[in-house]
Amino acid sequence: MWATVFPEEPTLTRTKIFPLSATTNSDPSESVQVTIGPAVNVATLTWRSWKLTFDQYHLHHFHFFEADLIMAVDSVTSSPLGPPATEKDAKALQFIEETTKNTDAVQERVLGEILRQNAEAEYLKRFCMNGATDRESFKSKIPVVTYEDLQPEIQRIANGDRSPILSSRPISEFLTSSGTSAGERKLMPTIHEELDRRTLLYSLLQPVMNLYVPDLDKGKGLYFLFIKSETKTPGGLVARPVLTSYYKSEHFKTRPHDPYNVYTSPNEAILCSDSFQSMYSQMLCGLIMRKEVLRVGAVFASGLLRAIRFLQINWQQLAHDIETGTLNPKITDASIREKMVEILKPDAELAEFIRKECEGENLEGIIPRIWPNTKYLDVIVTGAMAQYIQTLDYYSNSLPKACTMYASSECYFGLNLKPMCDPSEVSYTIMPMMGYFEFIPHDPSAPPLSKKSPPRLVDLADLEVGKEYELVISTYAGLCRYRVGDILRVTGFYNSAPQFRFIRRKNVLLSIDADKTDEAELQKGIDNAAELLREFNTSVVEYTSYADTKTFPGHYVIYWELMVKDPSISAPRHEVLDQCCLVMEESLNSVYRQYRVSDKTIGPLEIRVVKSGTFEELMDYAISRGASINQYKAPRCVNFSPIMELLDSRVESVHFSPALPHWTPERRH
Repeated sequence: MWATVFPEEPTLTRTKIFPLSATTNSDPSESVQVTIGPAVNVATLTWRSWKLTFDQYHLHHFHFFEADLIMAVDSVTSSPLGPPATEKDAKALQFIEETTKNTDAVQERVLGEILRQNAEAEYLKRFCMNGATDRESFKSKIPVVTYEDLQPEIQRIANGDRSPILSSRPISEFLTSSGTSAGERKLMPTIHEELDRRTLLYSLLQPVMNLYVPDLDKGKGLYFLFIKSETKTPGGLVARPVLTSYYKSEHFKTRPHDPYNVYTSPNEAILCSDSFQSMYSQMLCGLIMRKEVLRVGAVFASGLLRAIRFLQINWQQLAHDIETGTLNPKITDASIREKMVEILKPDAELAEFIRKECEGENLEGIIPRIWPNTKYLDVIVTGAMAQYIQTLDYYSNSLPKACTMYASSECYFGLNLKPMCDPSEVSYTIMPMMGYFEFIPHDPSAPPLSKKSPPRLVDLADLEVGKEYELVISTYAGLCRYRVGDILRVTGFYNSAPQFRFIRRKNVLLSIDADKTDEAELQKGIDNAAELLREFNTSVVEYTSYADTKTFPGHYVIYWELMVKDPSISAPRHEVLDQCCLVMEESLNSVYRQYRVSDKTIGPLEIRVVKSGTFEELMDYAISRGASINQYKAPRCVNFSPIMELLDSRVESVHFSPALPHWTPERRH
């Protein structure tokens, strides 16, 4: 999805095998050629950039340092994945082959390296690892944990404790997760080397895409990429989203030119912290270069829809800028203005074209109408983003939608080896060098796991096709046996590496963008809002919800059935129920409030009050379809059309939040 990082092609030579220990103190500017054996013939290492660990015949793991991987394979012209577009792609595809053929060996090596690297960390010492690096010791001594279990250690790091708590390496920053704990974004500690490892995975995406879409070096990608706000913890460490960390890194800013991965958006636009100025300049560049655009994308489907909505609102000013060759005065960022001098030239014909395409209400097919050479959309449309597929199809005339990788703030996991498949068929291949992966068999009917009944974990190489698992990770940054919360279904294997379909994030009820609201948070919001009804002797009898994405921005819809306990007292006024919407929003987590207030990708929360007896009708309907009357309870989230039609047919009044909830980038400490 983002920049590949292979450098120019090296001159390949074959020389003797160097013992690894003999090369680690080499001059940083020297290049060393190493013969590996029959599985991988030649590797060229530039020690300022990379250190690779091999056994005699198989590539097991990469320690990625800056950005320049050169893994050369003699006369590689084909790959089991397909014919590579370039020799550089061949090397990347060969790396995928070797890594996935040796999944269990790579995993064993990775775990050993994680445990050796963090042997002096307080966390491993607490469980008496005593320097052990084997699986048996690790599995028998280290518990499976959640974020809440690690929160005391994470808070110590955030407050400035620089002792080796989770990791023996210094914590470089915190990556803020879209998941929350106590209403705040989770803080995921990371180390410098993890950025290198993430960049390695990025470098594999384009060689795979080139197998399916030819000639991407003949044009550019229009990607809407943004940085988010960042804060500092009390101890002075930066806390920011993982993509903000990547975009602001030298890996991204100084990435080498790759003709297969050229963006229309200049770095200056991507790195502008003002979301309006960033979006405006990126859209303007995309319009100017519209005939060069071969793919259109954003990280999530919701981000691309946000861009289309932005065009719908701002096309007149954009056309004016193109016609006159002058930049909107609202763009005040000096670096953007300087860059746009190079790009923006008067073009009356293009301006007239944009006016003609955008002035009407009909936006069907707007993406190929404006960017006629677009071959596919590069967006994530799995998980909660699947709700936007129909809208994307409308705007794009059903262009293919490529889901390229599977990642989180905690760890990057793998990539889609068939990126042009239908969204319903997307499976991600776990790349075993990214971390150590274990899995809890997922059984919704089983009793909850506890410390007294710990889960049985399965290794990556031992999973079974068709079964669902909860992902557990151990990382070089010091997370050990950490429950990510993702539920995955094994769909098959590539070589010996499992392939997964993302099913859902555990316990999430509602999601519009990257927000994740669970049942406990929703219940808290209901309880707080219901307090406003007490003076009217009114209570919430029952409720359910759904995420409405038929319009943009999408918003949460809450169905309430109310009971007025004393008819002599006036029912709650319309404005009181409007205020209930705002109280609910104030009760939701900081990620929801950020997307509502700052990013504006979530609209005002809506409460629909339904007639008395509606939820009894809902129960009758469920029982008629086979539900047990003894076990029935009202669903807290609905998306089944007949149920939603029943609820909407009983609506008595509709209410929206009258204002924005409170949100600032600063965390509550």
